[in-house]
Amino acid sequence: MTKLVFASHNENKIKEVKKLLENQFEIVSLTDIGCFEDIPETAETIEGNAILKANYVTEKYGLNCFADDSGLLIDALNGAPGVYSARFAGEHKNDTDNLNLALQKLENETNRKAHFKTIMALNLNGEQHLFEGIVQGDLTTQPIGNNGFGYDPIFVPEGYTETFAQLSLEEKSKMSHRGKALQKMVQFLKA
Repeated sequence: MTKLVFASHNENKIKEVKKLLENQFEIVSLTDIGCFEDIPETAETIEGNAILKANYVTEKYGLNCFADDSGLLIDALNGAPGVYSARFAGEHKNDTDNLNLALQKLENETNRKAHFKTIMALNLNGEQHLFEGIVQGDLTTQPIGNNGFGYDPIFVPEGYTETFAQLSLEEKSKMSHRGKALQKMVQFLKA
């Protein structure tokens, strides 16, 4: 079974990815390979941060690896928070603070359109490949649901009436931005 490092310390993301790739690949986390540092995400784009993380692991540990970066892009905020989604309310990276700041900025806004974007950067056998996943939706006026993480409690994907935080992990994984990018990566790996 092919062993791939998923360049993340985020237990929620790791659980989501392992569920999507179970029985196909052995997925190990940064913790599993003894990497405990916080890999700097200093790029100006979501793509750039995914590449930085994947390259860090490949260069430092010499392992095949994939990394993702995701962002919520809100139409009424000109695409913010985007690449700064995890630290929208500050460097302390608090999901609740980030979500509340987004809701505060949208308080008098009728346009609730937004989309999640994920880029997966795969470093495999000396080559790099990028995979994109996007899911369109609308934002609620208050958090609803207890599943998921980040902005999930305020994001209702197109074609649904429930937020990501109300969906089961299985439901969300099938149609989420991360799920779409991962499915493209899996198709590539199987080809």
